[in-house]
Amino acid sequence: MKIAVMGAGAVGCYYGGMLARAGHEVTLIARAHHAEAVNAQGLLLETQAFAQRVRVAAGTDASAVRGAQWVLVCVKSTDTESAGRALAPHLAEGAVVLSLQNGVDNAERLQAVIGRPVIPAVVYVATEMAGPGHVRHHGRGELVIAPSPTSADIATTLGAAGVPVQISDDVAGALWAKLVLNCAYNALSAITRLPYGEIMNSPGLAVPQAMQDIVDECRQVAQASGIALPADTLDAVLRLAATMPAQMSSTAQDLARGKRSEIDHLNGFIVHRGEALGIATPVNRLLHTLVRLLEKNLPAAQGGAA
Repeated sequence: MKIAVMGAGAVGCYYGGMLARAGHEVTLIARAHHAEAVNAQGLLLETQAFAQRVRVAAGTDASAVRGAQWVLVCVKSTDTESAGRALAPHLAEGAVVLSLQNGVDNAERLQAVIGRPVIPAVVYVATEMAGPGHVRHHGRGELVIAPSPTSADIATTLGAAGVPVQISDDVAGALWAKLVLNCAYNALSAITRLPYGEIMNSPGLAVPQAMQDIVDECRQVAQASGIALPADTLDAVLRLAATMPAQMSSTAQDLARGKRSEIDHLNGFIVHRGEALGIATPVNRLLHTLVRLLEKNLPAAQGGAA
């Protein structure tokens, strides 16, 4: 099967690499230095179980999706519309488009731009780009996707590639639950420059109570938006660090690379949705503000890059 990955950073390279390792024809659309390294040496896929160079194609232009039967969209939430506009002229008739992105509204936003259905997916994976053309996997890797005429085939294909997939009628709820996880960890990891395990392993500090404050605000906003979060949401947040203790958040990774983060679509989303609903979100507002202040001196952020 021919598969294209639009926005092949850590998440896109991991799933693209797993599919390529299973024998699929994969093209990564990535930043120039990553694309050059991949074309020269292949993608170095380093997981907890193996390290392997996987042969994939790579480019920098959206036209590389031509002929792809699947397109995995993995761009930052800040780039959803621009990526959709770039993709639209090159999508094959009948191409399956999946949104593997943070945030709760990317599939809807992307669908509005490209004018065809987009399958939302909830991504649970800890990865990082360890160098040009080198993706490092720290843990997990499962996906939850919405029902569609092709979802069963997607689950089978990805499962055969070593990626567990669950098809759920409540992807919206799962996306919101993932948003809460991101709100709890992303900003704290970026501000402190600590991985998840070190954040939670802080004797004498009220980290669990701070996490509870974040979750409580998110829950109020979710409920007012018609979303019922799982009863164990707080427990899931507190447990997450044990499953990926070495993981630095994507927000921390962005700032470390001088890039603007997705914080407006994480804690910032809760703040703005809360304002619209008349719900105060002071903890999320503080975290959002602190990350945006850290971004002020980033050259890439000043230029508007994601």
